[in-house]
Amino acid sequence: MEEDNQCTKPHAILVPLPLQGHVIPFTNLAVKLAANGFTITFVNTQYIHHQITKSQPNNKTEQDDIFAAARKSGLDIRYKTVSDGFPLSFNRFQNLDQFLEGHLHVYPAHVDELVGDLVQSDPSITCFIADTFHTWPETIANKYNLVNVSFWTQPALVLSIYYHLDLLRQNGHFGFHDKREDIIDYIPGVQAIEPKDLMSHLQSTDLLSPMLRIIYKAFHEVKRADFILINAVQELESETLSALHEKQPTYAIGPVFPSKTTKSIVATNLMSEFDCTQWLNAKPHGSVLFISFGSYAQVTTKDIEEIAHGLSLSKVSFIWVLRPDTTSYEETNILPVGFDDEIKDRGMIVPWCSQIKVLSHPAVGGFLTHCGWNSILESMWCGVPMLCFPLWTDQITNRKLVVDDWGIGLNICDGVKPITRLEVAEKINHVMSGKLGHGLQKEIKNVRQTMEDALALNGSSQKNFFQFISDVKKKVQTRN
Repeated sequence: MEEDNQCTKPHAILVPLPLQGHVIPFTNLAVKLAANGFTITFVNTQYIHHQITKSQPNNKTEQDDIFAAARKSGLDIRYKTVSDGFPLSFNRFQNLDQFLEGHLHVYPAHVDELVGDLVQSDPSITCFIADTFHTWPETIANKYNLVNVSFWTQPALVLSIYYHLDLLRQNGHFGFHDKREDIIDYIPGVQAIEPKDLMSHLQSTDLLSPMLRIIYKAFHEVKRADFILINAVQELESETLSALHEKQPTYAIGPVFPSKTTKSIVATNLMSEFDCTQWLNAKPHGSVLFISFGSYAQVTTKDIEEIAHGLSLSKVSFIWVLRPDTTSYEETNILPVGFDDEIKDRGMIVPWCSQIKVLSHPAVGGFLTHCGWNSILESMWCGVPMLCFPLWTDQITNRKLVVDDWGIGLNICDGVKPITRLEVAEKINHVMSGKLGHGLQKEIKNVRQTMEDALALNGSSQKNFFQFISDVKKKVQTRN
């Protein structure tokens, strides 16, 4: 029996999208799979590896291999890096269109070459798990006879909308300069959704942009995957997930977190973390608002100014993550004159920190967020109600889930008119101290319980995860 297990032990190559919000769930998935009998070869781009190691305290072993500590704990995770086709000094986000063109036309050849070398040197490799946003998994998986698994790191709602782009096009809600603006009620498993709640890429008028060309290709590719894994919870998006499962084997296995939620054994941060614990320890329970707009999205200087004045008016204690490139790659002094002096006793501004560590601290009672999916999952897990300020891509649609569907957050503004300091102050006080805040707390406790139940031994996420492992092993046997 043991020999049979050894023969059928799956070996998977994992390739995330080279953005922090995608690398984190991929890393957590790698550890979870390895803890359940998989051998993993994890592939980061050289640029992502460089950013991670640059942000860590000096440790030679960790700099060479971010999975060194995971291997010491007994997990069979190997680590490789690959070029994305650009030098390390190239600013990928300041030159986004150029980077995306490279992602479409140059990066796939580097991945193909690496996978070919890996498979040739290690025939035990049987499985290829790539980010759904990649445009080449089917081609590479077929070339090397690997089971093709697509890992989707956003909610099922967003996947289903992209998956059914053809329906949006047929019905005139996408692909036209004069798109329909009425309710969309024909996507399988998706209750009526307004066009304003579609992902920002689908509201674009440039229908041949590099981003949309990646989306067209990626969501054509995903329909050929053997399996789809989703970092979502069955009970929270049951109709959407059921409809997807009718098309392809789809497994909701979220939230995919480390076993010790506040501390991963694998470094994934692309920026150095500031420790806020001591400052938080001195604050009363539930009194601090946490503010972060994620690792990548940019905010206008005017919005930053209004949020800052709103914080001043609210009189609430807060931690605000302001990356050096929050508004642009050139601007540095973005806060109103005198703001630092005005808030010095109740506010802390940091360039980066461990978000899950802050959200899980008892002093934190609210989260002003850009609505990235990792941020939403972490906030729900920590039982912290949200103030939603979506900026682009899936964040627009994620806001709908948080505010309209689950009732665990408020909009910071209506999304049509610009935000104002008075509205910001009012909404902050609603969440932090008003009756609305108590209602949100009750709803988010229910959601947190749903997530806990899903991750329990007989919960839906665990059952789906083990069913996926079983199905992959069967698929490997049929391929051999």
